[in-house]
Formats: sequence, structure tokens, C-alpha cells
Amino acid sequence: MEELKFNNNIYDVIRKNIKKYRKARNMTSAQLAELVNLSHDFIRQIESEKTAYNFSVDTFYRISVALDVKLDDLIQESIS
Repeated sequence: MEELKFNNNIYDVIRKNIKKYRKARNMTSAQLAELVNLSHDFIRQIESEKTAYNFSVDTFYRISVALDVKLDDLIQESIS
């Protein structure tokens, strides 16, 4: 059986994608926070590369709905 390869930086990938899709929709982090019923500071922490904060599946799901993107889109590494 082939050994599975896991991305140890998946939270970083998700953070970058949340920020990318939020900005693509001309949405501020405060607006996103309001839509998902979380604090503005919490959203900033999620998007911050300096903060190693893990967030729940519920939060991940609500953000994807607010940004109108599939969960898959938020975990895809950009090729650049």
C-alpha cells in the first residue's frame, strides 16, 4: 500500500485561500466576521500567518458559505 502524504501546512493553505477569496469579493475581514457571527479579531487571527491558530470545522464551513466557495477550493494549494 502506498504511503499517504499529508500537508503539514494545511492551515496555512486555508488561511491564504480565505484571504484570497475574501479580497476577490471586495469583502473586509470585519464584513466576513459579521456574516459568520465571529469577532473581527478572530477572523484576523485565522488569516494571520503569524498566528498558529487552529479553527473548527464549523468555522471553516461557515466561512466557505459566506465566501460562496466550496470547501475544496479553500484547501487547494495554489500553483505559483
